[in-house]
Amino acid sequence: MSNLSIGDQAPPFSFTDTTGKTVNLSDLSGKKVILYFYPRDNTPGCTLEACSLRDGYDELREAGYEVVGVSTDSVKSHEGFRAKYKLPFNLISDPDKGLCEAYGVWGEKKFMGKKFMGINRTTFVIDEKGRIAAIIDKVNTTDHSKQVLDLMEK
Repeated sequence: MSNLSIGDQAPPFSFTDTTGKTVNLSDLSGKKVILYFYPRDNTPGCTLEACSLRDGYDELREAGYEVVGVSTDSVKSHEGFRAKYKLPFNLISDPDKGLCEAYGVWGEKKFMGKKFMGINRTTFVIDEKGRIAAIIDKVNTTDHSKQVLDLMEK
C-alpha cells in the first residue's frame, strides 16, 4: 500500500475544500496534521470514522492537531457529508486520485470476492516540520480519534 515511511517528508498538496478555500500542506506548517484517507462519503465505516474524529475534535485540537479528510468524492458530496454530520474539519476532494497516489493509498481492494480499485483507508500523522510521524493502516473506525491520540502518546 503506502510507499511512505515514518520520517519521510509528507508529499505536498493543494486542493479546494468544501468552503471553496485552497488547502495547502505548506499552510499547515508548524502544526500537527491528521491526514486521513477514506473510501466514500456516507458509507457506514467512513461515517463512523468521520464522526469519531468529530466527537474527539476538541481533544485533538487541544493536542495541537489539524484534521483533514480526503476521498475521491466531489466537493458537493463533501459539502453534504460535512453538513449532515456536523463535521468541524476540512474534507478535500481528490477526483483525479493524484493525492491518493502520492500517499500510496490508491490500490486494489477486495470485497465479497470481487477485486476493484479504491482508497485503502489510511491515516497519516504529519509533524510540525512536514514529516510523517505515524501511519495507521488498521484504522479503528469507531474510535479513530482515540486511536490517534493513544498512538502519539507512546
